[in-house]
Amino acid sequence: MSQPQAVIFDIGNVLTRWQPEAFYDRVIGEDRRRALFAEVDLHRMNDIVDEGALFRETIYDWADRTPHWRPEIRLWYDRWIELASPRIEGSIALQRALRAKGVPVFALTNFGKYSFEEALPKMDFLTDFDRLYVSGRMGVIKPDPRIYEMVEDDCGLPPASLLFTDDRADNITAAARRGWRTHQFESWQGWAARLVAEGLLTQQEAGL
Repeated sequence: MSQPQAVIFDIGNVLTRWQPEAFYDRVIGEDRRRALFAEVDLHRMNDIVDEGALFRETIYDWADRTPHWRPEIRLWYDRWIELASPRIEGSIALQRALRAKGVPVFALTNFGKYSFEEALPKMDFLTDFDRLYVSGRMGVIKPDPRIYEMVEDDCGLPPASLLFTDDRADNITAAARRGWRTHQFESWQGWAARLVAEGLLTQQEAGL
């Protein structure tokens, strides 16, 4: 099989950590975090943002609906950059190594239209893509098959020529069903080994 013609990165838990529970455990303690997440579906709130809703306004509205958790829910916006930290430097190095070799590198991410704009000046690697596919701009989130179809239509490349990494099995499965090559992300080293196996980077270039 020929080499992939483009490499597609998810962002959360691939290029930067996305573990809201861990953030809340640090800030309010595990017991209170469990109570909060049991009562308020904060991940659904985040999905609504990722689908294109306003960022601050959506989170503050959810906070106002549950006044006894208002300060804690507002943290999702007020300290959002901490929720999306730290960076995964090994993955960022791979992103840049691919581009240095002339391999097209795309992002396909569930990310709010407005939260993405706020993140751009704080996460320099977000500008290091040849194409950006951001769910909040597209109006659809992974793993809806439509988002993968939209990527194919936009980039004009055949599905089998796309190599996609994501940390979530459901997102990977949806891409594989369309014929994409896939890699479920667990560590940057594992992803680096896959890029070497595909002939896109040497071991030295991949940092192995």
